[in-house]
Amino acid sequence: MSRGVSFSLFFVSLAGLAAGHAAIWHPSMWGFNVTQQSYAYDNRPVTPLMAMSFEQWWFHGHLDHPPHPEDVYQLPAGKPATFEVACSKSATSYFASSGGGNVQSGNDPCPGGPPSAYHTTGIDDVKGCSLAIAYKSDVSQVQPEDFTVFSVNHTCVWNRFTDFQVPERMPSCPPGGCICAFFWIHSADSGSEQNYMNGFQCNVTGSTSNIALATPKLARRCGADPANGRHEASTGNCTYGAKQPFYWFQKEKNNMFEGTYSPPFYNDLYNFKDGAQDDIFQDSYVSMPPPSPNAALPVLNANVGRTNPSVTTSGASSAPSATATATSSKVSSVISTAGSGSSSPSPIIPASASVSLPTTSTSISSHTTISASASVPAFSSPFTTIHLNPTSSSSAERITLSLSSASASASQIAPPNQLAQSGSTASPPAPSSSRVCKSRPGGKLRKRSNSRFLTSHARHGRLTKRDLWVPFS
Repeated sequence: MSRGVSFSLFFVSLAGLAAGHAAIWHPSMWGFNVTQQSYAYDNRPVTPLMAMSFEQWWFHGHLDHPPHPEDVYQLPAGKPATFEVACSKSATSYFASSGGGNVQSGNDPCPGGPPSAYHTTGIDDVKGCSLAIAYKSDVSQVQPEDFTVFSVNHTCVWNRFTDFQVPERMPSCPPGGCICAFFWIHSADSGSEQNYMNGFQCNVTGSTSNIALATPKLARRCGADPANGRHEASTGNCTYGAKQPFYWFQKEKNNMFEGTYSPPFYNDLYNFKDGAQDDIFQDSYVSMPPPSPNAALPVLNANVGRTNPSVTTSGASSAPSATATATSSKVSSVISTAGSGSSSPSPIIPASASVSLPTTSTSISSHTTISASASVPAFSSPFTTIHLNPTSSSSAERITLSLSSASASASQIAPPNQLAQSGSTASPPAPSSSRVCKSRPGGKLRKRSNSRFLTSHARHGRLTKRDLWVPFS
């Protein structure tokens, strides 16, 4: 993205203070040309927001200073939007309208100034910024709960040039465009209880999806929080999917109520991953348990974007499904009881399922393999039968079927952001049992007692759990 359509995060050091302030700068923003003399109080875009009325902090009180209708920031779906971060408008590409001349200095956000000028003691102390969007074109109709955070940068505001990744599946805006906003709350050790919000006109370009955003929810403090005595993340207690921005420490309309020295941040502490927030859409999750310290993790929708599955299933039911993948080496059965530590309820699952193999095969070295994948009901008992129906022309020596229950926590597709950067990782999945059926001995395997080889002739029959191989213990 050209510098001419980028943002500037503008920082100012106040005389006698060791802290600075930030705002976005672009012609599409409300208050782009507001100066210290525009209001009876200092309401420049860089002025921090705290202990203010809703009228004062909402859009920084700049709704009476709108941008030109044709000044719209273009957000490229699936690509980064490059923003400028600087200590003054004079240090950005918009210096001509700053009245202070051109003081740009490469990637330095605050030419000649220390990190304290932008509220941090160092890069490890920055707490991240976010961009949020409301799919409304009339700013007077936008309410706080309409904003959904779609991009986060954990190292904002450290560099002048900062990328915000835009989700690939962002839908097009309504006629007239969307309303966006920049949000930032800095570290508690680098200033007082300050919020930053600046609204701007925006539009999504290059959209390839029409799936709407999910209703945003309040983010929960779930990451490792050593400053408050919690050294491990509580991943089940996180808010997943679409989340609202933080509205904190104002006189009214707050949605966060953390104390003075425990501000909310756009990072792993509140399950905001670095980059595009790719799980904010209505079809992003198959299931979403209510968050709690002992809750099972939500299950991402693995079929998003799929239009032509290669395997058909039978025995459909309303029970939770499992993902089945046929490959060339093993059968992995993960049933509802996988992992003694799982808090997921056991699903109600039919006794059998059939999987039809595709008509194509691939030759690798001297062995022919067959692959297939689909969603099928999971194993429910030791007598579960899977019908494998390869084409009559198939000569595959080995078939692998990997099963994982979508309802069992051990088989869940990992949700985004397992809080690794907060010093903790998500709870590891419970170990799954691995079963391998082969037409010849080999590998680090032993044959289950009373089992038999799965020959090329037997594959045209039925495969039960007694046909499986198990790994050495």
